[in-house]
Amino acid sequence: MASASTPPQEPSFPKVQDACPPEPNAVLTGADDVEMPLPSNPLTFFVGGLFALVFLAALYVASSIILPIVLAFVLKLLLQPAVSVLERVHLPRAIGAILPILMVFGLLAGIGAALSGPAATWAQRLPEGIPRLEAHLASLQGPIQALQQVIQQAERVADAPGQKGSIIAVRRDLGLTDVLVSGTRAVLDGLFTTILVLYFLLASGDIFLRRIVEILPKFGDKRQAVDISQQIEADISAYLMTITALNALVGVATAAAMYLCGLGDPLLWGVAVFLLNYVPILGPLFGTVIFFLAGMLTFDSLWGALLPPALYFGIHLLEGETLTPMLLARRFTLNPVLVILSLVFWFWMWGVPGAILAVPMLAILKIVCDRVRSLRALGHLLEG
Repeated sequence: MASASTPPQEPSFPKVQDACPPEPNAVLTGADDVEMPLPSNPLTFFVGGLFALVFLAALYVASSIILPIVLAFVLKLLLQPAVSVLERVHLPRAIGAILPILMVFGLLAGIGAALSGPAATWAQRLPEGIPRLEAHLASLQGPIQALQQVIQQAERVADAPGQKGSIIAVRRDLGLTDVLVSGTRAVLDGLFTTILVLYFLLASGDIFLRRIVEILPKFGDKRQAVDISQQIEADISAYLMTITALNALVGVATAAAMYLCGLGDPLLWGVAVFLLNYVPILGPLFGTVIFFLAGMLTFDSLWGALLPPALYFGIHLLEGETLTPMLLARRFTLNPVLVILSLVFWFWMWGVPGAILAVPMLAILKIVCDRVRSLRALGHLLEG
């Protein structure tokens, strides 16, 4: 018989630390680092790398349909606050979703129509300015001629007699009209797909998040999915809105500087800088080259030609070294080496839209990795 004096055992409850997942940025001082576990089986790295290669190959092959969807998702994060504000004033979500889209794309169409005249004027000035460009670049003719002589000597060696093989170059008609027509059709198809997907993403709200939460079996997984979704929406929306405001500020400052220095067409240069600033590092470098060429086409002296790129570089340096770190350093600390590698890679994959989407996609990847225990090592690697 069991002793009657045996006290009843208290039920055991899980500890709070066991019930709640640790914070992604928590630092443990114990011997076992459970925050950033690494797989011990080499097969895991092999399978993960193989999956990554297959996934990237699918993104490359199906870029015509995947790129508009990814672009629509990022634009949804940018326009979601406006839709939420319209919903608070009791405007139906179906109407509130289409108003920001019409406003953004209508504004882009209006700006494009306003800039078509100045852009055509600069395109007409380009053939007339070739002698001026040659005069400014006269100091570089010596190295260029030396390089041409080396290339010609290499071609003579390659075409020397006694070689059995020969390369026959077949000139084909490029069909410039067909290329332009097909390129324009592809752009219009992608734009239509982006607008269509963007509208339904904005109109549907958080329906996908609700369905995912209903599917997940554990409460901890449900809470983690909601946390990841809310963090992505909050951080990426704040990033895109902040970058858009900073780009507009840089565009206005550049337009004023170009007007004061006598370059002309300030609206054209302001909009160009606004768009180029969405591509970190590579966009400002390309903008500096553009202002250098425009300065050489406009001014007679070399020092006058260097003034527009110097002004633009100074404005961008002021924005990149003071305003951007002050406003975004608390939310985003990405590894700068991985940022430039991501820019180059996605530009190769998807062109200019890929370069624009590179940083938001890298930031989304870091947010997900920081909140999934098995991926926190990768998130730590992405951190600046």
